[in-house]
Amino acid sequence: MSKINIGISDGDRAEVNKILSKVLADEYVLYTKTRNYHWNVVGPQFSEYHKLFSDQYEALDGDIDEIAERIRSLGAMTPATLAEFAKTSRLEEHPGVYPDASTMIANLLADHEAVIRTLRADVDSCVKHNDAGTADFLTGLLEKHEKTAWMLRSMLEK
Repeated sequence: MSKINIGISDGDRAEVNKILSKVLADEYVLYTKTRNYHWNVVGPQFSEYHKLFSDQYEALDGDIDEIAERIRSLGAMTPATLAEFAKTSRLEEHPGVYPDASTMIANLLADHEAVIRTLRADVDSCVKHNDAGTADFLTGLLEKHEKTAWMLRSMLEK
């Protein structure tokens, strides 16, 4: 690949790509958990939750692609294996655990809120590495998670 000359030093781009790789891993783990819940939800509100989880994992899938393309646009290769995502993600998985529907909602809410908190720090780090474009991109992603968290939180209200 030819030298990248976009006003961000090689060192700063490398640091931003480390951040983006963590964000990608977080999104992929959240995508997988949401898809798991889509497949395994049961109960009287099955249809509603099944559709909700489908809408959410489809949105996450689009975000995952955009994050991966952002990494490539900054000159790095995109991590793309489950092993890399599991090693890098800041979210936890719970293999073999199939909670009830309300716990699924609470778990997804907790993960979206965790992503929001880490994205806030990631935005600040991108600014420190002179990458306003990635900071703006991550801010948009953060806003999507805030909206999803609000919707999930509303479902838990009594």
